Amino acid sequence: MRFTYPDGRTKALTFSYDDGRIYDRKLVSIFNEYGMKGTFHLNSSSLNSEEHPNEESVSETEVAELYKGHEVACHGLRHRNPTSVSTALMEIELREDRKNLEALTGGLVQGLSYAYGNYTEETKQIARANGIKYSRTVNSTGSLWAPTDFLEWHPTCHHNDSRLFDIGKRFLTLNGDWELSLLYVWGHSFEFNSDNNWERIEEFARMMSHQEGVWYATNLEICDYITAVRAQEFSADGLTMRNPTAQMIWVTTKDGLLTVAPGACVRMGEL
Repeated sequence: MRFTYPDGRTKALTFSYDDGRIYDRKLVSIFNEYGMKGTFHLNSSSLNSEEHPNEESVSETEVAELYKGHEVACHGLRHRNPTSVSTALMEIELREDRKNLEALTGGLVQGLSYAYGNYTEETKQIARANGIKYSRTVNSTGSLWAPTDFLEWHPTCHHNDSRLFDIGKRFLTLNGDWELSLLYVWGHSFEFNSDNNWERIEEFARMMSHQEGVWYATNLEICDYITAVRAQEFSADGLTMRNPTAQMIWVTTKDGLLTVAPGACVRMGEL
């Protein structure tokens, strides 16, 4: 048997963009047109509001509608460098950013990208203690696998990486032997404006769209699913699986695709 993503899909594609600049509006429209899903990491104190005007940032009032269907996540209240501030300030950076963004979206905010890409083991502990499930770094690895530690989630590549399209093509040609493969692209939407290369992300989204076997998901959806997969319990012979999580799990067996409901215990047959 092998684990799959929802509905038997074997690959996942996700995007991650920081800072909440006005260029997110165009990026979201591109993602929506091609069926992509993104995670947008915001500094809540920098959002445009009556109290704090900032014409370069999206406004507080548009956050819920603009990012509908995508994910809003933390990037630090004031984008302070995690390796330069005290533990107390880092607590405030994460806790207050999360509180503010949850008030704007009406839902739970459980993701993070480290400001400046900097972090320490203590930063990870603070994030975990403040309800953060994952955090992205800026260390592009070229990897098409999920991270060992979701609080140290290294992306596959930046959208300006010269390897982007080659990696995308390689990802699409992976066969079923790659269990739960993952392509993670990150960046800042203002870079498309400053680099005058909006056509790059549109071409990539077009190439990746409507691909059979690909799950288009947010960072949190992928984190939650893979975390649930890793929590599955097996009998001593490895042939009976119990799903102790609240997440539906999909596996392929010799008899075809099997869904394992939360709390269910099923006999899998041959491994």
